[in-house]
Amino acid sequence: MPERCLVVLHSPGPSWEPGLPLTQQLGVREHEAHYAELARQGQLLMGGPFADGAGGGLMIFKPGIEEDTLRMHALTDPAVESGLLQFEIRPWQIGFKA
Repeated sequence: MPERCLVVLHSPGPSWEPGLPLTQQLGVREHEAHYAELARQGQLLMGGPFADGAGGGLMIFKPGIEEDTLRMHALTDPAVESGLLQFEIRPWQIGFKA
């Protein structure tokens, strides 16, 4: 059976300031620090903003992290709580690895 993991897709929320780049959005540093904790724990493989300037980004997690655990983490993200970002958790099938 193919290996699966969870991804978190972030998109601009109702508090997102149109026209401001991600780095200038109020609360983005707290969002980064919040997810850096999962990276330190070895659960977050990689993540970052989309490069098209539309806002939002993607976080890819190691296989095995429970969706309920990830959902609680995403819900307590200061950027989600403030309305800067919204999130969606999706299962992702790993098709191949380098």
